[in-house]
Amino acid sequence: MSDQYRPLKDAFGRFATGIGIAACKKRDGGFSVITINSFTSVSLSPPLVLWCIDKSASVYPDFMAADSYAISILNAKQRAMSDRFARYDPIQLTGDEIDIWETGSPLLKDRIAGFDCKIAMRHAAGDHDILIGEVIRFDSANGAPLVYFASNYHSGVED
Repeated sequence: MSDQYRPLKDAFGRFATGIGIAACKKRDGGFSVITINSFTSVSLSPPLVLWCIDKSASVYPDFMAADSYAISILNAKQRAMSDRFARYDPIQLTGDEIDIWETGSPLLKDRIAGFDCKIAMRHAAGDHDILIGEVIRFDSANGAPLVYFASNYHSGVED
């Protein structure tokens, strides 16, 4: 079966993006985690970021019920993490893989940047929802990013 959206996906894929992990606390305990590349900054004052979630994603209901999320920006050596959370039913996070800040949403260790966010707004947008978060706490570290371009991973260049 051919993918009717393949030409559009290929065109979108010509924009190189970093790879991140979005994570939230589940109401019944544990965490929901998904690989993302739709992350961007929105505003400095107040500090806002956004990412987009597919309405058919297995973790969609958890993110719609959550009041916060965390974003971990992956370094070039974290491809396995990206692959792990791009799957439908990934192996869950363990305590030694994460940091927990104010919102209780998990951030991956060894990230090159992290954002702990309270959800400020949700917007329906076609087959996705846009989750805008107010940044409560953040960090950053030196390191090469994991980059996605034309449906392939690449290692970013460290400054």
